[in-house]
Amino acid sequence: MAARILAANVRLKRAYEPVDAEDGTRVLVDRLWPRGVSKVDAALDQWIKEIAPSTELRKWFGHDPARWDEFCRRYSAELHQNTELLSQLRSLARQGPLTLVYSAHDEVHNDAIVLREVILGRQIPHPPETAPR
Repeated sequence: MAARILAANVRLKRAYEPVDAEDGTRVLVDRLWPRGVSKVDAALDQWIKEIAPSTELRKWFGHDPARWDEFCRRYSAELHQNTELLSQLRSLARQGPLTLVYSAHDEVHNDAIVLREVILGRQIPHPPETAPR
């Protein structure tokens, strides 16, 4: 049986925030590269664009909070179809801190939040007020 993943090991950070030594492994989880961020400044260990929501889902959602619950449901379903990449992220989180790097301006309604919950094996969606950071 695989070791449990500590919630504190899976962190979220916008691509525009400074890198911190406590970030651990930094993985960009967006399909598109963040605007205005150089590869050096991003200081990423990996870019796993295939774990991001499909283009169709991303465009449908459009970061509209009214679509949040349905987005969470649909994205979670997509994630559960991508077991290999989920396993890879879970393995990284078991080894130490894992920071999911994203570029969305909305820190409450974005795909990284959903991905974190799925990695941790939690039920989603969380109401935006209680979404973990």
